Amino acid sequence: MARIVVDRERCKGCELCKSFCPKALIRMSARFNSNGYRYAELADERECTGCAVCGLVCPDVAIEVYR
Repeated sequence: MARIVVDRERCKGCELCKSFCPKALIRMSARFNSNGYRYAELADERECTGCAVCGLVCPDVAIEVYR
């Protein structure tokens, strides 16, 4: 089972990962980080394939992908 880990403090909520996820599994959290940004989170861990597109497009290098 694949999963992603988002560094909440590094994420600036740009939503690129959300836009590029081929399965539309990333959403923006209802919570905010200490900088006032909504951070990305994985909506359904069971469906993630570990394609790593989200990590590749993240300009803040805030996403790690585990397969």
